[in-house]
Amino acid sequence: MRTKVTYKEEIKDQTRALYETAFEEFNSIWHFIREAWPMLLLLLVALGVAIWFAKPAPPRHVLMGTGSVGGSYEALAKQYVAFFAKNGVTLELVATAGAEENIQRLRNHKDRLQAALVQGGLVHLKDAKELLSLGSIGYEPIWFFYRSDKFPNGTHITEEFLTHPMAIGERGSGTFNQARHILEANDLVGNTNLKAIPNAEGVAAFKRGEVSSILLVDGINSDNVRELLEDPNARLVNFNRAPAYTRLMPFFHHLVIPEGALGLSRNFPDQDINLIATTTNLFVDKDMHPAIQLLFMQASSAIVGHRTFFSRYHEFPAFKESIVPESEVAKRFFQKGPPFLMEYLPFWLAEFLDRMFFLMLPLFAFAYPILRTMPGYRLARVHSRINEVYGELKFLEQDLINSYDPTQHAQYAARLDQIEQKALSLKVPTSVVSEYYSLRGSIDYVRTWIVRKESASDGR
Repeated sequence: MRTKVTYKEEIKDQTRALYETAFEEFNSIWHFIREAWPMLLLLLVALGVAIWFAKPAPPRHVLMGTGSVGGSYEALAKQYVAFFAKNGVTLELVATAGAEENIQRLRNHKDRLQAALVQGGLVHLKDAKELLSLGSIGYEPIWFFYRSDKFPNGTHITEEFLTHPMAIGERGSGTFNQARHILEANDLVGNTNLKAIPNAEGVAAFKRGEVSSILLVDGINSDNVRELLEDPNARLVNFNRAPAYTRLMPFFHHLVIPEGALGLSRNFPDQDINLIATTTNLFVDKDMHPAIQLLFMQASSAIVGHRTFFSRYHEFPAFKESIVPESEVAKRFFQKGPPFLMEYLPFWLAEFLDRMFFLMLPLFAFAYPILRTMPGYRLARVHSRINEVYGELKFLEQDLINSYDPTQHAQYAARLDQIEQKALSLKVPTSVVSEYYSLRGSIDYVRTWIVRKESASDGR
C-alpha cells in the first residue's frame, strides 16, 4: 500500500512539475509578446504583404484548342499532352472549328480554354491585345496544286485558274482565310468557281477531276499534301513572286523546295519551287500562369526544336508573328533558356521552390533585421526596468545619506518596500538573472542600512 501511495504521489509531483514548467513557458512567451509586440506586428505585416504579392500555385489542368479532329494540329498537340503528363500537369485537348473559334475563346477570359494553335495572319489587331504569343513553332506552307490535264505549267495565280472550280477549304478554316488573303491581293474575289469545302473533300474532288486546282495550308508530312505530291496529275504552282507576298503581308514567309528535293530518282520537282508559308503559332490567354507558359516553352523546344524539311535546327520555337504581344516568359526563355532549377528538378518541385524563393526572399530581407533585434530588444527592455528600480533605490539611498531623519523610519521602510515589490514583479530571462539578484542584494543592503540606523537611534 505504501508503494502505491508513493507511486501516486510521484505521478502527482511529475504532473505538477509539468504544469508549472508549461505555465512558466507560457508566461515567458506572454511577457515576451507584451514587450516585443511592435516588432512582432511589423513581422506579421511583412508576412501578410509577402503572401499578398506571392504568385499562386499553377493549375494542374489546362485546356488547349486544336482545331478539327484528326487534323495536323491535333497530332502535334498530342505531343504536348505527353510532355505535360511527364511533368504532372494534365493538358486536355479541345476540338474546335478552327482558328476563328480558337481566337474568340482565348479572348473570352471566362472560357476555360487557355491555349491554342493558330496560323499566322489570322488574328485581327483588335483581338491581339487579349492574347499572348509563346512563339511560332513551325512553318505551314501554302500548297497550290493544279491538274496537268487542265492547265499548262503556271508560275503564279492568275485568272486562268478560276476558269475552273478551285477548292479553298471550308469557311472559318485557316486554309480558307489564307486563300482569301492571296485572292484579295490578286484582286480575284467573288468568283463562283471558288469551292469552300474541307481539305480532305477537296483532295478527293481534285483526284476525281471535279475541281481543277486546290489550295492547302498544311505541313509537308500531312496526309493530304503527301497524297497530292504523289499524284502524277498534280503540279505545284511556283510562287515566283513570293518575296512580294512577304513584303505586302509580313505574316508570310518565303520558302524554296530545291530541284529534286522531293525525289531525286525522278527529279521531282524538276525546278526550284518558290512557296509562301505562314506559321503555326502557340497563343495563350494573357492571364495564363507564368509557370504553365514556361512549361509550354519547354515542350515546344523539345518537340519542334529539331531540323525539318523547311526549318533549321533550333529555328523554332521563335517569334515570327508580330501582331500578337510577346509573352515576357517566352522572351526570357529565348534569351536565357529555362531557369536553372527546371533543368535538374521535376517541374512541380522546381516551380514550388521558385515560388517560395520569391516569397521568402523579400520577407527574409525585411524580417531578418527584425528577428535579430528582437532578443536585444527584449533584453534592453529588461535592463531598462532593472535600471529604473536601481534609480529609485539610488534616490532613496541619497536621501538617507544626505538628509537622514530618524523620525522618518516608517516612510523610508515603506519606500523601500515599494521598490522591492517592483523588483519582485520583474520577469527576467536567464541571461540577466545575475543582475536581477544583484538588484535584490542592493535592496537588502539598503534595508540593513536603515535597520542599523534605526537601532543606533533607539540606542541613543
